[in-house]
Amino acid sequence: MRILIVSQYYWPESFIINELSLTLARQGHQVTVATGKPNYPGGDIFEGYCASGVQEERYYDLINVIRVPVYPRGSGGGRKIVLNYLSFIFMGLWYFPQKLKGKDIDVILVFAPSPILQAIPAIFLKWVKRAHLAIWVQDLWPQSLKATGFIRNRFALRAVGLLVRCIYSFANTLLVQSQAFISAVGDYARRDKIIYYPNSYQDSSLQPSITTQIPTDLLALLEGYFCLVFAGNLGKAQSVDTLMQTAEYLKHLPNCKLVLVGSGSMTGWLEEQKVIRGLDNLILAGRFPAEEMPQFFSRAAGLLVTLKQEQIFAYTIPSKIQAYLAAGRPILAALDGEGARVVEEAGAGLTSPAEDAVGLALRIEQLYRMSPAERDELGRAGRRYYFEHFEMNLQCLRLADILKSRMKEAGAKEK
Repeated sequence: MRILIVSQYYWPESFIINELSLTLARQGHQVTVATGKPNYPGGDIFEGYCASGVQEERYYDLINVIRVPVYPRGSGGGRKIVLNYLSFIFMGLWYFPQKLKGKDIDVILVFAPSPILQAIPAIFLKWVKRAHLAIWVQDLWPQSLKATGFIRNRFALRAVGLLVRCIYSFANTLLVQSQAFISAVGDYARRDKIIYYPNSYQDSSLQPSITTQIPTDLLALLEGYFCLVFAGNLGKAQSVDTLMQTAEYLKHLPNCKLVLVGSGSMTGWLEEQKVIRGLDNLILAGRFPAEEMPQFFSRAAGLLVTLKQEQIFAYTIPSKIQAYLAAGRPILAALDGEGARVVEEAGAGLTSPAEDAVGLALRIEQLYRMSPAERDELGRAGRRYYFEHFEMNLQCLRLADILKSRMKEAGAKEK
């Protein structure tokens, strides 16, 4: 198939769509990516890219990447984020049709974490190219805007809901990343468009490389202590205060360390609390490239995932869960809904309710007192579940089958 992927975010930014697009290309599909200039999460345009103008490049010499200028997110703040979203829409509407002129497209796949608005240029391209439009819904609008407090005015939320309904109406297929998304998306779209298609993970980078950017003292700490590793964004949605409180409850286990790998809006707060509360068992390791994660995962006694106690977050399967399952290490999950269901169904670890720091501390202590054989069995169970449900090569084959089937159905209806 000739597939155009539209995504505001793409390599060298770290998102699942990077590996998925590459896997599709390696499986024989002709893949083109229409994206913006990379600036997430730091907020500045990445080194090697110009803020102005359109740039084209090849990714692994398999994928043609078209990049339009965007307003950088900067250090955050509502105004800059809104301008960042809007710039991608308007630059995409202006430049993508020009750059794709004369190029045949069978399917347009929109990778849609927040914001869903990035689908707007793809809607126009659908009309221009007479292509099948599939939107892979990663975030629920307007529900997530309300849950995070980004928009509080009920009239504004209602307006966003109408916009989402309009965007979904133009899609031929709506792919959703969790089973719980089906009913939530179904409030704004026809149910016959919606198909469960989970996030997947590429297994090829699981083994730690010989060389690493990780400081030797951090590697020594991971190897010398019972370390629970959290990898990813350190923001409000991840309920990092739960991790901080959990570290406080675990002070009586001197050999136990919580290692947070990543950065985010709550990093400064965590640094302050670590000093104020004297949390020597809370290690803020900082950000590292995705390729370095096997170094952390392979040395971890367990892997941590937390989310806030909001209904919207109960719908989602955090993408780190697929990576954790693939790593074959026990998972400690303080969250509700779909994410907890997957961990429990896999038999891959121990769960507690979202924002329950006491419950998470008790689960960590339970893991701490298990034998190495018991912990290894949790990891093996998770890895088996990963291969059955989230392995990327199989999931990309399934995606191609879904899209071909949906295109065939659409063609039959037109006749």
